[in-house]
Amino acid sequence: MVRVVVVDDEALIRTGFQHILDAADDIEVVAAVAGGQAVQTVQETRPDVVLLDIRMPDVDGLTVLADLRRLPEPPVVAMLTTFDMDEYVETALRSGAAGFLLKDTDPEELPFLVRALADGGTVLSSKVTRTVVDGFLGAGGQEAAARGLDRLTDRERDVLILVAEGLSNTDIAARMHLSTGTVKDHVSAILTKLGVGGRVQAALLAERAGLLRPPRDEEAE
Repeated sequence: MVRVVVVDDEALIRTGFQHILDAADDIEVVAAVAGGQAVQTVQETRPDVVLLDIRMPDVDGLTVLADLRRLPEPPVVAMLTTFDMDEYVETALRSGAAGFLLKDTDPEELPFLVRALADGGTVLSSKVTRTVVDGFLGAGGQEAAARGLDRLTDRERDVLILVAEGLSNTDIAARMHLSTGTVKDHVSAILTKLGVGGRVQAALLAERAGLLRPPRDEEAE
């Protein structure tokens, strides 16, 4: 079972997400709380995944994210919002969020996204992905990406490409004929060598460095 905590200031949102996720046989929402209760609730329930509202009146979601990331065994955290705003996306990802979802995400997709997060995948709403890729690294990003990538082994580079393509640890293990534990070790080494706090940042470095093939419409141009 994938254990989930939903953190949002609106009871209707919390209830809606809980009903959608609890309908899946392999997902259990162990708590749905407002921001002020988030850290204590996570400490008590030890979820695999936290879906965290980025803007709440009682406590800022980015503050909660920072507190969760400091826990001895932090959960995977994806940010929830109705706002497609660059500064929130960038700050959340630099703070270690594993994804960024708009609250109007298709209900049928939500369980799949939670499973991907629990399995070490990254999730970004299609509405914000290109903006993040274009602006995340800022000036000098190309050079910084190249320097970090030079430190990777060939195997680590291969793993990074699959991470950047959005594959989970299990999918990468199957693709490369490795154990999931070995993939996790490679990912940990990649994050350390690149000096980033999460898979999304590593994926964006790979994107900026040109390791991924461009979409077909870009190739045609």
